[in-house]
Amino acid sequence: MTPDAANRGTDWLARADLRPTRQRLTLAALLVGDGQNRHVTAESLFAAAKENGERVSLATVYNTLRAFCDAGLMQEVTVDGSKSYFDTNTHDHPHFYWEDDGSLTDAPSDQLEIARLPQAPEGAEIASVDVVIRLRRTSR
Repeated sequence: MTPDAANRGTDWLARADLRPTRQRLTLAALLVGDGQNRHVTAESLFAAAKENGERVSLATVYNTLRAFCDAGLMQEVTVDGSKSYFDTNTHDHPHFYWEDDGSLTDAPSDQLEIARLPQAPEGAEIASVDVVIRLRRTSR
């Protein structure tokens, strides 16, 4: 892990007043250390940690991602009701889900138009709207 990546990870955790444990610092550096937003699954982040020689369990990765979401550092995007991706870009934006390889990428927000939402049932309010556009590559 480079000093820049470690510093970015430390600053990211400090923004949410999260205690900088060794595991949190390791995973934060992998997530935001290069200054880019990313979409990860718990499994892909676990693999990246192992690849970098970091000792962390898959359960710790899951728990840490949940803590990052609870602190507002990430958002969870669920595809098919069972597959969760974690996005470091917390602003509302749509996603492309690539069925061929199971990856998630940002879709251009400026091209999305939602004209109207249905009324929420009595006693409820709309908390958010998630837009996941499923794509499949065409054969040419």
